[in-house]
Amino acid sequence: MPRRDPIQDIVDRTGESAGSDAARVVAGLAKVALVFRHAQWAASGERGLTPTQSQILAIIAGSRELVGVKAVARHMAITVGTASEAVGALVDKGLVTKRADQSDGRAVVLTLTARGTREAARAAAWPSAMVEAAEAMPEGERALLLRGLVGMVRTMQACGMVPTARMCVECRYFRPNEHPGKAKPHHCRFIRAPIGDADLRLDCADMERAEEPERLWEVFVRGAPLERETPGQGGAGRAGPGRVIPRPEDESV
Repeated sequence: MPRRDPIQDIVDRTGESAGSDAARVVAGLAKVALVFRHAQWAASGERGLTPTQSQILAIIAGSRELVGVKAVARHMAITVGTASEAVGALVDKGLVTKRADQSDGRAVVLTLTARGTREAARAAAWPSAMVEAAEAMPEGERALLLRGLVGMVRTMQACGMVPTARMCVECRYFRPNEHPGKAKPHHCRFIRAPIGDADLRLDCADMERAEEPERLWEVFVRGAPLERETPGQGGAGRAGPGRVIPRPEDESV
């Protein structure tokens, strides 16, 4: 008897008859996940890889730091054993090499080969059908959806269901609601530009975690500007009368 897809089971259990609006949201996400899962298998299978192997290539390519098997497992929320098996297959395929970590002789560092780098670029591309469906949405609806997804990911992250994400709303460069009433009400001090809800990132390589992400999130949700306070510094970082906390780009002045 063929094994059923667990995501399809969720779709069947939480169909249109689901009672609460939360259940209907989950039903919708499950249908999207089903399409995404099938697209991943199809794209990876054409190249002789599994979705897990493709994702590992993308993780190694997108990391600014050295990556080992444990880091891969943590990032993907899988066991070290599963990550090790997938990495071993990638090594056998000539896409990844392993070498000893100079800071810890018992650990290994993963590096992409030339072929692995090319495969990683393909693996990082989202399924075209999913991208087209998102692009078909009105811009305002995309922004609302992204804002909602950020909140869901953050909740699951707090419950330990997903790895810590590199999100704008927990970054020390993020200034929520700094330009109220504007089309792009927030500000990113890393790129030195205003951003809107549609520009929020769930995984930014340049993200540096704020010392008080909870406070930053609360300000974002309330819709109030952060004013002249620096997230992550508590009372010591509050700007007193006539004192303005410098932006990162102004610190040399």
